[in-house]
Amino acid sequence: MTYRTRFAPSPTGPLHLGHAYSALLARDMAEAHRGKFLLRIEDIDQSRARPHWEAQIYDDLAWLGLTWPQPVMRQSDRLQFYNAALRKLWALGLLFHCTCNRRDIQEAASAPQEGGAPIMGPDGIVYPGTCRHRHSQDGAVPFPGNAALRLDMARAATMLSQPEALAFLETGQGPDGQTGHIRFTEEDLLTTIGDVVLCRRDMGTSYHLSVVLDDAAQGITHVVRGRDLFEASKIHVVLQRVLGLPVPTYHHHDLIRDAEGKRLAKRDDARAIAKYRDDGLRPEDIRAMVGL
Repeated sequence: MTYRTRFAPSPTGPLHLGHAYSALLARDMAEAHRGKFLLRIEDIDQSRARPHWEAQIYDDLAWLGLTWPQPVMRQSDRLQFYNAALRKLWALGLLFHCTCNRRDIQEAASAPQEGGAPIMGPDGIVYPGTCRHRHSQDGAVPFPGNAALRLDMARAATMLSQPEALAFLETGQGPDGQTGHIRFTEEDLLTTIGDVVLCRRDMGTSYHLSVVLDDAAQGITHVVRGRDLFEASKIHVVLQRVLGLPVPTYHHHDLIRDAEGKRLAKRDDARAIAKYRDDGLRPEDIRAMVGL
């Protein structure tokens, strides 16, 4: 099997030093194993995606010396595949329709009977299950259109009865130094992750569903990304298992931070790759700045 990595930015703002580090590292790892480096545009959030930001992604990466096979996969072209996966999960009884908004979740999770402060997971507050039993079904109910759908994590975990199913190989490090064979339990899924959203209303999918399907479609063998997504890997492994997709090796890397220790974000325009380029820096200067 060909070693394959990818870089998958969203065209919602300028790429910064953190993006440069992740993209260059993914390319370097692929080259070291005589593999392939692929690019994917994660533009499912059409309310924020902009053509000029996508164009700048190509310009910035090319300036850094990166190349990739054409055509570039764009998530906005793959909605039919996400819908098919959602229908499969619905037929398996693993999804339920959720009508909660953020305030509903905050109030329910903070209620006295819930034990005080809400638990935070990869997607924010761990969902308290308000709609789970109200909308739970066995696949016989028609698939809802334009609705928010959540994964019934308890049902999904029950389907994965073999202990080795809840595991992945980590060649980088998690936030607490986790590396090697990472194993997690059904209890971990229920208490620290919960019923994550797999389809957002007016979007037709979600990050978690799309990234799993796209990595499989592109034949990605090694997912290289920031350490902030380490816990989300548990969600992705569950989806890969229930959908019958391969589980790639994961490599979570350090986050590039500013002088105060704060992780960079797209609003940090002063650290945008294009700004450094306009100031006369060279690609090798960027590599040195990010420690490559």
